[in-house]
Amino acid sequence: MWCCDWSSDVCSSDLDMEPRLKRTTMQNKRYLIEHRVLPFFGDLPLNEITPAHVRKWQSQLLADKVAPTYAKTINNQLSAIFNYACKYYGLGINPARLAGSVGKKDAQEMSFWTVEQFNQFIPHVKKLPARTGLSVLFWTGLRIGELLALCPEDIDLEARTLTVRRNFQSVEGEEVITDPKTQRGRRVIPLPEKLCDEIRAYENALYDPQPDDRLFPFTKHYFRRAMLKGCAEAGMDPIRLHDLRHSHAALLIHLGTPILLVKERLGHEDI
Repeated sequence: MWCCDWSSDVCSSDLDMEPRLKRTTMQNKRYLIEHRVLPFFGDLPLNEITPAHVRKWQSQLLADKVAPTYAKTINNQLSAIFNYACKYYGLGINPARLAGSVGKKDAQEMSFWTVEQFNQFIPHVKKLPARTGLSVLFWTGLRIGELLALCPEDIDLEARTLTVRRNFQSVEGEEVITDPKTQRGRRVIPLPEKLCDEIRAYENALYDPQPDDRLFPFTKHYFRRAMLKGCAEAGMDPIRLHDLRHSHAALLIHLGTPILLVKERLGHEDI
């Protein structure tokens, strides 16, 4: 009878996929497997796992109250492992597929701020790097990793443009500069004059910045803390850093920007 344990099959899948995926993507996949899959299934050979096992695991996942979109991501990862075993190791069925899906593909709602709400919030962010960075996120729609990878050479204050070329991430404690998240991620974004003035003031406060230095040599956590503190002082409910990107998209749509231009400005692959 065909049989395989988790360690060998997951390792084989990792070795197969690692050259095809970014390090951060592999890190996320390994985290899901180690913390959400193996604690339940680790002692069971793959060919002995039934749809009933999977349904029980799904119920436990939902009992942990993970977000619906995260639950679907975890479930998809489990199903992908079984698909790999079916395709390359002769496993007869994918029990996760028979058990059915769990969670939701899309979040039910997005949080965002209007211009008025952002203007109410931003004066309460006292530190210049945090205030400038959060302003860039709101007025450009950049991802936080794109902001953290920005260099002085990426910003042309005379032409009032910002060029997205790179993405910054921390992988297992190591700072990594990668290509943008998508092929459309490389883009040039026009900047409002007020934001150019803020960036100019920030650059003038820096000590001898080099063209390829990171303008914001901080972490996502730094900006998240600044945002939470600013919201508390402004008496506002906090939103996520990524919701500043949603806010920018909402602003563009409110202004009547053609949806294709919104897609290109945000660096999305499709509308």
